[in-house]
Amino acid sequence: MIRYSTEEGFIKPEGIRDKDDTRNTKVALPEAAVGVFSIKLIDSIVEKFNGERVGYFGGASYHRPVYIINYEGKDIVVFSAGVGGPLISSDIEELNYNGVNKFIIFGNCGVLDNSIEDCSIIIPNKAFREEGTSYHYLPDSDSIVLSDEYKKDFIDILNKYDFDYREGATWTTDAFYRETKDKISYFKENGAVCVEMEASVIAAVCKRKNLHYFTFYYAGDNLDGVEWDKRSLSQDDNFEKKTEVPILAIELALKIS
Repeated sequence: MIRYSTEEGFIKPEGIRDKDDTRNTKVALPEAAVGVFSIKLIDSIVEKFNGERVGYFGGASYHRPVYIINYEGKDIVVFSAGVGGPLISSDIEELNYNGVNKFIIFGNCGVLDNSIEDCSIIIPNKAFREEGTSYHYLPDSDSIVLSDEYKKDFIDILNKYDFDYREGATWTTDAFYRETKDKISYFKENGAVCVEMEASVIAAVCKRKNLHYFTFYYAGDNLDGVEWDKRSLSQDDNFEKKTEVPILAIELALKIS
């Protein structure tokens, strides 16, 4: 049982760790951040835009970098986003401590409609909550309506770069090995076009903390068939096409900064 509380958390965020492996000095960051789940895409962004590593998220079992890139004269945070609700929620908490209040977060997702082509863009408008973290930030409900604050700007960018896209609900789950046929059918019947692990959490944390956010996905594996089709789920598969996706998030960060 998860019991929602309106109180503030007992433990407070302290910000990202700086280059000296300490949190004693507050790292001041730009207001807009782009979160990327693929470490290979992070590396390609850093190489392309000559990113500067300014800190990292540190834990007992992981170190994930935080960079600043300069795009058309504007500094933008780019961070290696943690996969799953607990990690992405803490990423948002820590970056907000350092001054970030606008989040654009994107990554790969599984599709529940086989007509959605590999690597095409999905804009989720609602997230079904089949994870645990969001329930600590917002009261109990089956789903969360996602912010459309930046949707028009994002669609303009998609048109500029000639990207196809699909809108629809997403299914956020904690357990990808439990994506069963009956669950797939249920969420499809209720309007879900994709499945991933963070959308409802990103929305819940940002709503709770009154932060601005936008989430989108590029299509990966296909669950709309007799058998699972892995397609380009691996970071290496269709990577050239995937490297075209980050500019969409970076352009949006520039536009809203």
